Amino acid sequence: MNDIDGRPGASSALADETIFSVIHAAHALEDKLEEALEKAHLSMPKYSVLKELVSAGEALSLGELASRLSCVRSNMTQLVDRLEADGLVRRVACPTDRRSVKAEITEAGRDRQAEGSKEVTRLQDAVASSVPVEDRATLVRLLAHLK
Repeated sequence: MNDIDGRPGASSALADETIFSVIHAAHALEDKLEEALEKAHLSMPKYSVLKELVSAGEALSLGELASRLSCVRSNMTQLVDRLEADGLVRRVACPTDRRSVKAEITEAGRDRQAEGSKEVTRLQDAVASSVPVEDRATLVRLLAHLK
């Protein structure tokens, strides 16, 4: 059966190329994001936790953080251990359940999250400016199909 341009299999070849183009672009953006956050001395996972704590406006249980960030609780425990060692969060007792522990952002954590946020904004601006204005809405619309 003939596809898009009359050649057999042309449609599946284009789909294959499209998938790999999207994956390569995602990896390139991920690398740029890691580089941007390194300027604030953060990794993407650390930034994500700090951002979530700032957004919540209160201490969160490690289970709640793991759920909000779609990761397993044991990984969150290790991540909070590292953030605590860096002085960016502290563990606090849950006032309603003495068996539960919550992560609370410190002032240093707020400052570091703000630095990371500035770097992310710079990167977003740079990426946006690399795409012609007339193509931005189309790009967002097309990427929405991948969710």
